[in-house]
Amino acid sequence: MADNYLEKRMEDYLHQPSVKRRVATLRRLLRANRSYRGYDTTYRVRPDQLHRLMEVATLIPSARNQQVLRMRPVLDDEADVVLRHIRLGGALPELHLPFAGTEPRAFIVICSTVEESKYVDIDLGILAQSILLQAVEIGLGGICIGAFDHEALRRELSLCYEPLLVVAIGRPKEHIELVECSAGDNLNYYRRDNIHYVPKINVEELIIK
Repeated sequence: MADNYLEKRMEDYLHQPSVKRRVATLRRLLRANRSYRGYDTTYRVRPDQLHRLMEVATLIPSARNQQVLRMRPVLDDEADVVLRHIRLGGALPELHLPFAGTEPRAFIVICSTVEESKYVDIDLGILAQSILLQAVEIGLGGICIGAFDHEALRRELSLCYEPLLVVAIGRPKEHIELVECSAGDNLNYYRRDNIHYVPKINVEELIIK
């Protein structure tokens, strides 16, 4: 009786319709990895989530393998300190982004232990992109912020190293679409009917022939 039961259960299992899951391919992660300026403030990014994002630094390449970048996580109440000193949406100053109630509440401040250089900037770009791709993979999003008051942020967060970049992290609350364009077109992002559009030069014009 027990043997027949187990055989039937195994047969039922083998004949179940397969469930197709969307694979997190690099192309899908790249398309979802947009510069989000509005977030769902009811969702709180957890410390373990930020830790997972920062952990990518142990997996990525580093110019000359110097590994000079350091990261300062910022959550919850400390977020207000960062918000006071960053600027978002420089191409849309009339909108005063982020809109009230959609501000990011988690950040990773990336610093360097040595003076900024070409090689430090290479590492910075690799790390920032890797953090954001990891964020997308776990259902979050973010934006790299270079427009901030370096001295004020260093002072208020008691940073012992020079801050180079602020990465905001959260659950996005806006829709962004890519728009194919040509090299001579206006490349400024814009908004229409609550959709954020980002022009991207088509690949044929990016290839040197």
